[in-house]
Amino acid sequence: MAEVTPPAEAQRLSVGDRAPAFTLPDANGNPVSLSDYAGQKVIVYFYPAASTPGCTKQACDFRDNLAELDDAGLTVLGISPDKPAKLAKFVEAEGLTFPLLSDPEKKVLTEWGAFGEKKMYGKTVTGVIRSTFLVDTDGTIALAQYNVRATGHVAKLRRDLSV
Repeated sequence: MAEVTPPAEAQRLSVGDRAPAFTLPDANGNPVSLSDYAGQKVIVYFYPAASTPGCTKQACDFRDNLAELDDAGLTVLGISPDKPAKLAKFVEAEGLTFPLLSDPEKKVLTEWGAFGEKKMYGKTVTGVIRSTFLVDTDGTIALAQYNVRATGHVAKLRRDLSV
């Protein structure tokens, strides 16, 4: 009898790893690359879907804390599998003032370990794993958080980063 092997867990990034490069379209369809922010500290966060309750709460928390994050020298980029048109509606509806990027093929999500198996309502499903990273000025991962909560996450992140 053949052995059944479970699906491989998404490769997760750790502190000190090189941040995987990416170029993705923003809400207006313009390409945005991680390399555009070389030499800067960048918060890259992955979320399941624009305009859903948890993702809206998280995006609005980043928006509401953006001045303090900017003052600390931190840039914020949000990435989801949504297409640019959906992101544009989300940006407009919520008055978001930081780039949201589109990864419908989930290539970047997978490279960053933010797509794979997760527990949802007690069941194992495959989907976006809500995750947040801090990319340091040298392009390495300075903070990697997986399975974060949408509510209260930005406040916790600010505590973790002393912002």
